[in-house]
Amino acid sequence: MTEPMTLGRALAGARKKLTEAGIGDAARDARLLVEAATGTGRLDAIARPDMPVDEAAAGRIEVCVARRAAGEPVHRILGGRSFHGLDLALNADTLEPRDDSEAMVGLALDLFRANPGGAATILDLGTGTGAIGLALLAEWPHARAHGVDIAKGAVEAAIANAANAGLAARFSASVSDWFAAVAGRYDLIVSNPPYIASGAIGALDREVREHDPRRALDGGGDGLDAYRIIAAGAAAHLAEGGVVAVETGFDQREAVTAIFTARGFDLRGSARDLGGRDRALAFRAANKPLGISGECV
Repeated sequence: MTEPMTLGRALAGARKKLTEAGIGDAARDARLLVEAATGTGRLDAIARPDMPVDEAAAGRIEVCVARRAAGEPVHRILGGRSFHGLDLALNADTLEPRDDSEAMVGLALDLFRANPGGAATILDLGTGTGAIGLALLAEWPHARAHGVDIAKGAVEAAIANAANAGLAARFSASVSDWFAAVAGRYDLIVSNPPYIASGAIGALDREVREHDPRRALDGGGDGLDAYRIIAAGAAAHLAEGGVVAVETGFDQREAVTAIFTARGFDLRGSARDLGGRDRALAFRAANKPLGISGECV
């Protein structure tokens, strides 16, 4: 006779399957998947390990664990991920937000810390889930942001995430190939562009190379194509004293700085990720003071 499925048995079984599949953080991923499939919380496994798991939930667990064992990232399976305290939905057109991008959010906040109540306008290039623009709006109650992305699905995700975060009134998004369909000027331009060299993508972890959209990863032959585009177009879309901030690969600081310097920008600031690696750079037009225009998007 088959023993009835319980929460404790479901967690143990999921953890065992993921461990056998070589998943690095099998215990964490098993917990996340079982909680999502059963509608339970973190404390339930401790307080109620004998809680019955019905057949439908057991089926959902089996499907989700099989997907994770096959290499699909846990947050892709769950359909969303938290970033800077925001719950962001993912889809096939969006890069999964990662903690590294917190470096650029922190850098932008530091640059404009003297104007916390300013009505800053923000352009988020390659917005994806809207993670960076929305994180900044959550910190700046009077700021407004517009996100652009070449992928329609990403734009739809960003708009939905803004609504879910209660930020829809201050966030808009549209389809654009970088600056192609952008009008107006902004106090701050931010971007987490594709910066992996084309030839290096095959060496990325399979969770990244097989599930993140390639166009959000592939930065061309040397990984720097997007920075050349941003540096060439930023000046025409920055307000007086405006700043452009970009996320970079850990070894790209000098190359990216050279690209912006050649276009008449000065390095204004930098930030490192939690691992202590160079991760974000900020530039402004040479001989221009830092400031906020107060213009609206």
